[in-house]
Amino acid sequence: MADSFLPSTPADGNMLVLLLPEVADLKNITAAEATAAGAVDLSCYLTGDGYSPSLDEQVISDERLCDRVTREARGRSSRGLDLTYIDNTNATDEETINLAANTLQPGSNHVLFVRRGLPFEDDVAAGQTYSAYRIESGEQNEVPPESNSVLKISQKQFVRDSAIRVKVAA
Repeated sequence: MADSFLPSTPADGNMLVLLLPEVADLKNITAAEATAAGAVDLSCYLTGDGYSPSLDEQVISDERLCDRVTREARGRSSRGLDLTYIDNTNATDEETINLAANTLQPGSNHVLFVRRGLPFEDDVAAGQTYSAYRIESGEQNEVPPESNSVLKISQKQFVRDSAIRVKVAA
């Protein structure tokens, strides 16, 4: 390779996070499903560090009497997701400017659609890569207020199913 400096994609402004009504197949979401009536764009509600996916992958230990090493194999895995978003409770026009808190009610079920690497305002199109999660919203936790900040809510999302790095269907 002639140049060892590889380009990188900035994170700022290059993530789209949508909350969708139920979809048939997480691995084959179409652009029409991603933009259907009832979809809520969470991109501008989430704080800079407010989209926090996690993965816990267990290890199967394979020890043998005759061996001096312990081998490993992949075990069960568990995906997690925490969201932190702005809270406009009691604000003027709360019904229209507090969609994250109003939609992510505890016990509600949704599909979270996440597209990385393109400006968040670009239309969803076939062939773009996305991740999706079937989630059930946990309890809303009011984040303690801080000086020079905004009011926020943090909330665990219970992941029931996921599709990671698949393409928007045609």
